[in-house]
Amino acid sequence: MTEMMRAVEIAEPGGPEVLKLCERPVPVAAVGQVVIKVAFAGVNRPDALQRAGSYAPPPDASDLPGLEAAGEIVAVDAGVSGLSVGDQVCALLPGGGYAEYVATPAAHCLPVPMGMDLKQAACLPETFFTVWSNVFQRGGLKAGERFLVHGGTSGIGTTAIQLARAFGARVFATAGSDEKCQACLDLGAERAVNYRTDDFVEVMRREGGANVILDMVGGDYIPRNIKALADDGRLVQIAFLSGPKVAVNFAHVMMRRLTITGSTLRPQSDLAKAEIAEALRHSVWPLLAAGRIGPVMDECFELADAAKAHARMESSAHIGKLVLKVAG
Repeated sequence: MTEMMRAVEIAEPGGPEVLKLCERPVPVAAVGQVVIKVAFAGVNRPDALQRAGSYAPPPDASDLPGLEAAGEIVAVDAGVSGLSVGDQVCALLPGGGYAEYVATPAAHCLPVPMGMDLKQAACLPETFFTVWSNVFQRGGLKAGERFLVHGGTSGIGTTAIQLARAFGARVFATAGSDEKCQACLDLGAERAVNYRTDDFVEVMRREGGANVILDMVGGDYIPRNIKALADDGRLVQIAFLSGPKVAVNFAHVMMRRLTITGSTLRPQSDLAKAEIAEALRHSVWPLLAAGRIGPVMDECFELADAAKAHARMESSAHIGKLVLKVAG
């Protein structure tokens, strides 16, 4: 490895234009970590929040954006077992993915699924960790239950539709155009609701209510989600694109035995993330290797064009994941 690497840093809080190419020292593997030579890095909403100054990285994390990547391991801490230099992996990162090299806990690495290339693998960690931990672990989604995901064509949405369908749930989704609704149907949703023309509350109530809802919109969607839930339903909140504060009548929550929960992934402990990784390795990676599910990719940008990737993500025009090509 060289001593210096190309990276994209956040010059100051602001819009996509504040993402600038720079040179940084190549990271060194700390205790329990590996260093990955990054081939491709995923682009996610938390990256944009960090860029805007509203989502600070943890104190011990890189200040560079980027929460997932795929590439080749080039260094391994002496205490790490099960991974070796030369292994191709995808990994959940504490930060630093927008760079030629990144350090991350070894326990947060997963093998590149059989039949998948590194570009596809870079689309997996952030969304699959998020969906598995929230929909299945926190939300307890079971086969036969009715599952509603908002933003069905986002990276989270395309992952959630496929996983919920693969594990036997009835899947419903919302999206903002007929084209996006069709994409949700193509991925396995039985009904896709264009939220510009139809009311998802009415649709779900006609079906008997949703047993689990995955929402990243927040705002006035929160009381509407509560109305759309079946008795004993679970609302899982993972983001607040329309804000976190809203009036909720908790008498309805109590009388109908509803559960409101949610989580963010990045602040969780290394151990918690390692446990999610192990669950994915056991329950989900075989589905990926068998081709039963897979990442939906929208567009790939060069590392130097990270600002363009952020602008596309924030336009909400994309269907699926955006990635950066990092390796020369």
